[in-house]
Amino acid sequence: MRLGTNAVYRLTSPVVVRIARADRLSEMKRTVAVARWLASVGYPAVRALSADQPMVIDGSAATFWEALPDGDTYASAAQVAHVLVRLHSLRWPDGVDLPEFDPLGPIARRLDSGTWLSADDRTFLTERLDLLRGRYADLDFVLPRGVIHGDANVGNVLVDGDGQPVVIDLDSFAVGPREWDLIQTAIFYDRFGWHSQEEYRSFVEVYGFDIMQWPGYPVLRDIRELHMVSWLIQNAADSERVATEARKRIDSLRTDGSRRDWKPY
Repeated sequence: MRLGTNAVYRLTSPVVVRIARADRLSEMKRTVAVARWLASVGYPAVRALSADQPMVIDGSAATFWEALPDGDTYASAAQVAHVLVRLHSLRWPDGVDLPEFDPLGPIARRLDSGTWLSADDRTFLTERLDLLRGRYADLDFVLPRGVIHGDANVGNVLVDGDGQPVVIDLDSFAVGPREWDLIQTAIFYDRFGWHSQEEYRSFVEVYGFDIMQWPGYPVLRDIRELHMVSWLIQNAADSERVATEARKRIDSLRTDGSRRDWKPY
C-alpha cells in the first residue's frame, strides 16, 4: 500500500501490517498505546488488533491493524477539519507517554544519516535547517498546546464503508502546537494546488482558524516543505524516480521556485 518510513501491506485477510526497523520498536509501542487510548475514548482512528504487539520478526518491528473496507479512499478537507477539532479537544492521558513535539529533529536525523545527498546539497539543506530552527524558536503560537497528530493531512484521513472519516498513521502523535496540524492542508492549497480554494475554505470554516492569516505561517510552511524533502531522500538511493523528484524539490528550495510541479508521495 505504501513504502516510506514504514512498509505497509494489506494482507489477504482484512488486516494491514506496518513494518518498521527494529530500532523503532519503542516508537511502535507508543503508536499502539495511542491507538488503544483513542479507541477507549471512541475517537475515529484506525484500530490496532488485540494481539500483543509490536512483534519483532527477522529484525523488523511489525504492527497489525484493522483494514478499512475501501482501502485508500481519502476524506474531504472538511472531514479532516472535523477530526482535528475533535482530536484537539482531547486531553492526553497519564498512561500514554507522548513526546514533546519536535518538527526539526527528524529532518536533522535524515540529513545526517542519508548517503544519497551530495556534499553541496547536504550543506545547503543543513544551513536551511539551522535558519529555520532559529525562526521556529521565535514563534508566538496562538492556539492552545495539546495533543496533535503530527502529520495531519488528507492522506492520513480515510473514509470507512459508511463514508465516515478515520484517522490513520498515528506514529507522530505528540504534545505540541495545534498550528502544526493545520499546516499541510494550507500548503497543499497555497503552494502545491492539491486542494481547491473551496476545499480550503471549508477546512477553515469547520476548524475555525485560518493559519495562513497567522504571522508564523511562513515559518511552519518552510519547515513542512523541508520535511517533505528530507522524507523523500530516504528512498532516493533505491529509486531513480524518487531521486528525480528529490532533485527537483531541492532545486526549487534553492531557487524559491514554484512547488506546483511537486508530485504527491
